[in-house]
Amino acid sequence: MKITISKENYLKAIAEAESEGENVKAATLSRWLAVSAPAVTMAIKRLRRDGLIEVADEGQISLTAEGRDIANRILMRHHLIERMLTEIFGMEWYKVHDEAEQLEHSVSADFERKLAEHLGTTAPCPHGNLVGVDTPNDRRRRGWRPLDESLAHSTISVVSVYERDRQLLEYLDGLGVRPGVTASVLARNYDETLTLTVDGRSIHLGKAVASKIWVKPR
Repeated sequence: MKITISKENYLKAIAEAESEGENVKAATLSRWLAVSAPAVTMAIKRLRRDGLIEVADEGQISLTAEGRDIANRILMRHHLIERMLTEIFGMEWYKVHDEAEQLEHSVSADFERKLAEHLGTTAPCPHGNLVGVDTPNDRRRRGWRPLDESLAHSTISVVSVYERDRQLLEYLDGLGVRPGVTASVLARNYDETLTLTVDGRSIHLGKAVASKIWVKPR
């Protein structure tokens, strides 16, 4: 069985969507990968034929053991490449996801092993995310919460940011909001925005943005 880049992308997308707490169906993959519904239908048929996914009667898609092994390998390569680009080459944190998306398919097993030996595999990526599936429930068990759930007059530390939206990352970088930053939540406003201070600067974040930032209390 030949594992193509397309198959790797689909398997990784299933694992990533699961990590975001989504119930993965064909429409999920169409949205996640920005491809047409007919293309997703054909891909699902191929992946199912190859024994890489299972599809329930109601349409829910899950990875088989072999499919998950492949997805985990690509996720690990993506994670290591992101860390290499920031920790070794000093690339801006908001750029490395897009670069890793391109490089993850061309990294050899030998190079991956060297990266793992040099960087280790337990540290978070530049966006604060752990390698592999890390669901919202997993994060809540560690005491993390989405920023939009923070109370007024609380102090929080940013621990993780949704990394698959380059515009979001650049926007947050411009505001000084990134993993490791401490902020004070001044107010929860009537229009569902939050008023925060970051490095002495007052900023406003809407619910849609704040919900993609995970924080822990200080």
